[in-house]
Amino acid sequence: MTIRIGMIGPGGMGQAHIDRIHTVIAGGRVVAVSDVDSARAKEVAERIGATAYPDSGSLIESDVDAVMICTYGPAHEADVLACIAAGKPVFCEKPLTPTADAALRIIEAEQAAGRRLVTVGFMRRFDRSYREMKAILDSGDLGETLMVHCAHRNPTVPEIYTWDMAINDTAIHEVDTMRWLLGEEFVSARVDKPKRTSLRYEHLQDPLVLVLESESGVRVDDEIFVNAQYGYDIRCEAVAEKGTVSLADQNVVDVRDGSGHRNRVARDHNDRFWGAFVTEVQEWIDAVSRGEHTGSTSWDGYAAACVCDAGVRALTDDGVVKVEMIAKPDFYA
Repeated sequence: MTIRIGMIGPGGMGQAHIDRIHTVIAGGRVVAVSDVDSARAKEVAERIGATAYPDSGSLIESDVDAVMICTYGPAHEADVLACIAAGKPVFCEKPLTPTADAALRIIEAEQAAGRRLVTVGFMRRFDRSYREMKAILDSGDLGETLMVHCAHRNPTVPEIYTWDMAINDTAIHEVDTMRWLLGEEFVSARVDKPKRTSLRYEHLQDPLVLVLESESGVRVDDEIFVNAQYGYDIRCEAVAEKGTVSLADQNVVDVRDGSGHRNRVARDHNDRFWGAFVTEVQEWIDAVSRGEHTGSTSWDGYAAACVCDAGVRALTDDGVVKVEMIAKPDFYA
């Protein structure tokens, strides 16, 4: 059985997913597309032999089996709710919603529908290195985890990147990954503001450090530097009672010559996490074909949004901000 997928928002991320689905992933085919840019939707549809729909609502109501949403974060809520109402599995790229209130409405709608239909695109859970790190920490061989040091560096961002996106669009990856890695929620957030790089738009605090504390007291610091110039550099080191475990560079080869010892640095998220994206979408398509759910849930999208809400407040208010969220429903246990 081939899962007939409708793609809402075939922009950069959407087209990267289409390419993976049509070249290296089995069991799925993008047969419908829609976009606020009708010309783009038509061009993509013609190129892949799909149908272009005038809007997302008509695509969701069509005969597609499942939907992928790769649009701008604030547009996610309405389309995710429409997918739930239509009873169709939906893969929504992160963030599920930019705010916790919007994510809570999705949680409530999904529970009312009585079935888990929403998967959130937190692809780092599917990265081989992060999965190995989690297995080592979960084994207990290193004792209890005490601290985690993270860094998320981009070469640059466009001027439309708003002041709060360092938290709710960039740091949200570490927020979700650390929740998953540690197996617990965060209770507070603080933002430290170091000297700003001159190579950034005036409205940005860049870099910044998001400091989180978990329920058991694990301290996570996350350096967000979105105009680092030199490459896309993701780092993570967990410090435990009897040792540490870190992500290694994702290089294939090392070069040693008269200039020194070096390896290639990734340029963007598709470059660094290509394998994770493939595994994530393959597992989603396989689960849809079985009538099951896999991957991150609406609860994960909501919990990450709650932490990001606190982080955004901490970006404008000095001091520690409490993370506020509802108790986890049994539906997501």
